[in-house]
Amino acid sequence: MFDGFVRVSCAVPEVKVADCRFNAQNIIDLAVKANENNAGIVVFPELSITAYTCADLFLQKVLIENAENALFEIMDKTKDIDTVLVVGLPLRRGTSLYDCAAVIYRGNILGIVPKAYVKNYAEASELRWFQPFKETSTITIRKNEYPFGQALVFECASMPEFSFSVEIGNDMSAAVTPSAACALGGANIIVNLSASPDIVGRRAARASAVRDLSSRLCCAYVLSNAGQGESTQDLVYAGHGIVSENGKLLFESARFENGLFYADIDAEKIVQERRRMNTFEDLADDCVHITFDMEKKDVELCRNIAPLPFIPENADERNIRSEEIIDLQAAGLVKRLKHIGCKNAVLGLSGGLDSTLAMIVTVRAFDMLGLDRSGILAISMPCFGTTGRTKNNSSMLAKAYGVAFREIPIGDTVRSHFRDIGHDENDHSVTYENAQARERTQVIMDVANSMNGVVIGTGDLSELALGWATYNGDHMSMYGVNAAIPKTLVRHLVSFEASRSDKALAGVLLDILDTPVSPELLPPVDGEISQKTEDLVGPYELHDFFLFNIVRYGFAPKKVYRMAKCAFKGAYDDATIKKWLCVFIRRFFAQQFKRSCLPDGPKIGTVGFSPRGDFRMPSDASRELWLQEAENL
Repeated sequence: MFDGFVRVSCAVPEVKVADCRFNAQNIIDLAVKANENNAGIVVFPELSITAYTCADLFLQKVLIENAENALFEIMDKTKDIDTVLVVGLPLRRGTSLYDCAAVIYRGNILGIVPKAYVKNYAEASELRWFQPFKETSTITIRKNEYPFGQALVFECASMPEFSFSVEIGNDMSAAVTPSAACALGGANIIVNLSASPDIVGRRAARASAVRDLSSRLCCAYVLSNAGQGESTQDLVYAGHGIVSENGKLLFESARFENGLFYADIDAEKIVQERRRMNTFEDLADDCVHITFDMEKKDVELCRNIAPLPFIPENADERNIRSEEIIDLQAAGLVKRLKHIGCKNAVLGLSGGLDSTLAMIVTVRAFDMLGLDRSGILAISMPCFGTTGRTKNNSSMLAKAYGVAFREIPIGDTVRSHFRDIGHDENDHSVTYENAQARERTQVIMDVANSMNGVVIGTGDLSELALGWATYNGDHMSMYGVNAAIPKTLVRHLVSFEASRSDKALAGVLLDILDTPVSPELLPPVDGEISQKTEDLVGPYELHDFFLFNIVRYGFAPKKVYRMAKCAFKGAYDDATIKKWLCVFIRRFFAQQFKRSCLPDGPKIGTVGFSPRGDFRMPSDASRELWLQEAENL
């Protein structure tokens, strides 16, 4: 319940048709158990106090009165638990009967939500017993008046992100759902009490509808569907607990499985997303806001937090996404080449991951344009830190792709430059390193000029976040195809290319993948790379995790740290995560000046640093608030 997380529970109890006492006791037992598991809210199916399949018994006074009695029994027996209950029952208002959801907290009714769209087609005949209600009013139960209607938003005073509204069953199928108004009115979570029978294909359709609604309304959607115990006279009810967050399925229960099912919703993420979307209107005044106060609970998250947020976890989806990403990168370059009428491209090929991906993309762009690959010139520029392994991989990669290749050693030129500026070659300071990087950029720029070509940038999103690029060196190009690709994704895309390449090309790509990430600007030791980037700035998988959650969602360091501990449990200890989180914050703020003047490059995912639209931050913004929070963890 801290850091914007809310534990929700779908309850699918066993019911007996028209046995309110039996059903109430099962509801109480599950509610107590949900509270023991720190659920903020537990949602029961439609008409769970009576069972949904009572048919004409809903017109019997005995059933209606006992349902009301059961409601108050549930309230009395749950008054000491710190979990919101949403239970279904039939309630009278005037001469009409309504299919309702009662929202209960600590023995009190916070509000009653009636069904707006009473289903009366296919197998359902609900209008035979229930009236629809689409207003916002009040209902009197045992001389007490309660809010009554769809436009009710329930808000937790101690945790403002925990706000929810209720709809029932078929309401979610309406052209304009009650949940739409409630989401615009401030509800971050929509709960649905459902009683939909299982026929062929309906389970998948139900889950798809929940995902779609949660995406369209930028909310979490929690559905609890009636299960075993409902009458099977004509239909079968198989239960179904579903939790979806902004289009992503967090949990789905198995068919014919009763009990409690949990998911931890990131309500803060929903709030952040809505703030970013200027199409998400604030219509809070159109809803009735009902406040309750709940003690925050610090619980271990029962939520999968992906350690590699830029890469889909599903293998099939990863392959589809990889193909799409390379196509998008290549399409951006295609437009640039066509616009300037250019048939030649130049890139520095180091034998590392970034330049390899840039080569893959450039080859794809030339193939799209029907241009001869010989128009691509890959240049290897060995200097003081270059190893035989990367040098050989450069030439073999160029040969495998059928592109032109040149080797231009730059050692003598850099030494001449050191003499010009009075720098001692034995002083391996930042000047020693950056002079090499800038010379390489000068070489490829001038060669590109000589052949009327365009320089393809190789730097990636992670390097831009950390400022791990030499200003006016590898920081600069004429089109940066990798500008929106983080390092973890670069690695995956090269691996994807290897998986579908012939044996010769795959062998080179796999060896590149196995080579330590390095700018190779310091002399090797015994022929091996001595300068390993991740030893200096930290593991890229951690930095990409920080990058995604801080930049994409605006999460505070405290929350990112907690999420990282969960995502990388067993891989990094707490001290290591904190150390590199502090490094990320320091470098991210200090290096904004490099991102403020980036070359053109295509946006691929949801995170980008283009100063022309993706990310805008003053180069002299203070990092102290973020750094203090991280250092005090």
